[in-house]
Amino acid sequence: MKHIATVSILTLITLILQASAQQSQTRGLSFSGIFESSISTNINTNDDNGRRLSYGLEEYANIRMQARIGENAAFFGAVNLIAAAGDYALAAAATGADFADGNNYAATIELERLHFRIKGENVDFNAGLLRKPFGYGQVWRPSDFLNPPNPLRPDARPRAVLAGGAAWHPVEDLKLLGFVASGRDPFAQDNGLVGISADKHLSRGSAQLLYALEYSDQFPGNAGNMLTHRAGMSVKADLILGFVIDAIYAYNQGIDDKIDGLSFSAGFDYSLLDAKLIILAEYLFNGASSSTSISGGGGFANENYLYTGATWRFSDFTSAGLAVITGLDDASFIPLITFNHEISQGVSMSLMAQIPMDRNLLTGDGNRGELGPIPPGLDAGSHFYFEGKIRLRF
Repeated sequence: MKHIATVSILTLITLILQASAQQSQTRGLSFSGIFESSISTNINTNDDNGRRLSYGLEEYANIRMQARIGENAAFFGAVNLIAAAGDYALAAAATGADFADGNNYAATIELERLHFRIKGENVDFNAGLLRKPFGYGQVWRPSDFLNPPNPLRPDARPRAVLAGGAAWHPVEDLKLLGFVASGRDPFAQDNGLVGISADKHLSRGSAQLLYALEYSDQFPGNAGNMLTHRAGMSVKADLILGFVIDAIYAYNQGIDDKIDGLSFSAGFDYSLLDAKLIILAEYLFNGASSSTSISGGGGFANENYLYTGATWRFSDFTSAGLAVITGLDDASFIPLITFNHEISQGVSMSLMAQIPMDRNLLTGDGNRGELGPIPPGLDAGSHFYFEGKIRLRF
């Protein structure tokens, strides 16, 4: 039944796209998107030191549509079409995605964006399933608390939230934003958040202030629903180096040690040799109940992390990079090796390899680290991961 439903939805989308394309000139409707064809290999390991080579295949398309409505309004939508096998299918199924099983693949359709925007002379309004980004950090970005990025997945498209907001531009380069969003539990009838932010852009930098109030039970130690206050700031400055500071503090009655609510990052980037070499470094303090922690919606368990990386641009079309994400508390780290090449206009290729390491791997002393091959609390992990991808933009 799932397979039939998936085919029916695909057919419906195809018919809509065909009909819309015929009316695109008269209605101001446009389409764009990304298609990615990916292959991966993974050396799995377990507590018994058993190792096994696995693979994954994935075909992914993100189809975006935009329709102008008069002079001042627009509609936006996007869907993800995914067909996967092997490691990709298992990873997607682990997130709870509803996949239809085929003979040699699993497939799903995901609604990614669905929102509208109305632009006024000094006030803009938008609402729907949309992205609500905050902060200027390039790697960690703690103040982006609705969906903090993961540097291990730098190409992942940020997830949307059901939200709405009104932005007021009282003067040039100043934006005041008020916003609301639904709670983390989509079936809860009394969860949600409201917030405000202010952005000021200057000739050599930008600054942002943020405050949000959330009513939810999705926090550790909560016996019931409670209010969580979040206050954040993000600053970037383009001087000789490009500096960035990004921080947010969460407070509620369920956080016993108040420092646990803090997530703070600071770093810099610098280009030299006629911008052929780009160096980037960012430090993260990750409080146990902060926005970047596992319990707070992020992906990290320890407190102190350091990202260091360098990218070499061979030309405008080809670059290679080496970065290391280090868990300073347990001396575990993951080198990331990347290579990118633009084959032709709109067509690019990328290669990426990750090699988890920790003290136990290097010395056999039993001290397993969070970023190592087998993190503490787990009985299996990965020694090596490689991914190759062809991307087409249309």
